[in-house]
Amino acid sequence: MAVKEIRGSRTWLLLLLAWAVALISTLGALFIGEIMGQAPCVLCWFQRAFMFPLAIVLGIAALRSDADIWRYALPLSLAGGLIAAYHTLQYFEIIPAPIVQCGVGPSCGGAGMTILGGVPLPLLALGSFAAIALLLLLLRKRVQS
Repeated sequence: MAVKEIRGSRTWLLLLLAWAVALISTLGALFIGEIMGQAPCVLCWFQRAFMFPLAIVLGIAALRSDADIWRYALPLSLAGGLIAAYHTLQYFEIIPAPIVQCGVGPSCGGAGMTILGGVPLPLLALGSFAAIALLLLLLRKRVQS
């Protein structure tokens, strides 16, 4: 597929949106950790291990108009989403396991680690992974049709 064809299509827009979600999520995690000085818990680290590469590979794919990136990015977003779902269940105490903090400072399980008027960070991460996975599934559908 030529670059001009994909850039003018909805396919490229889906790819660009998936990258934007991953980039905003990555920058948000870096801001919370590095600027605000909040030490991430163990599960936050695992989620970052899946989100940070997504920002890189989806950015490169958007630049190169590589719609086949869904093959590599979808497993990353699904794995990160599973961890975020588990973390969210822990946050809402549906799973009675403590959130283990990595360092000094407030835990992401605490009330202080919310954003956008009370949305907990684990739920926000789950939403980001879900949005990326949905966009990649839509991208896959368009590429294969």
